[in-house]
Amino acid sequence: MTTFDKREEGFEKQFAHDEELKFKATARRDRMLGMWAAEKLGLAGSDADTYAKSVVVAEIETHDVLGKLRKDFDAKGVTQTDEQIRRVMTELMARAVADVKAGR
Repeated sequence: MTTFDKREEGFEKQFAHDEELKFKATARRDRMLGMWAAEKLGLAGSDADTYAKSVVVAEIETHDVLGKLRKDFDAKGVTQTDEQIRRVMTELMARAVADVKAGR
């Protein structure tokens, strides 16, 4: 294996590792976001857990978590602007990244 091949392999491994961490952080963020939204929607216990899981699935399937929350909030009359939701998403992503980096 040449030096170039080793370097290329190293970049590929780093990319795969970074993508895995990104996926884990996004899933963690979406779980926390789902629990936050569930509280706003008046859900608790297993209903809140189920809702949080649906938010994670929405990210995987449609990559439109904001759209899901907007639709669900509008249906229940929950007053949250898109900017407020985005701010929470940003805050929770920072927390999720820190958790994943810390191995939690």
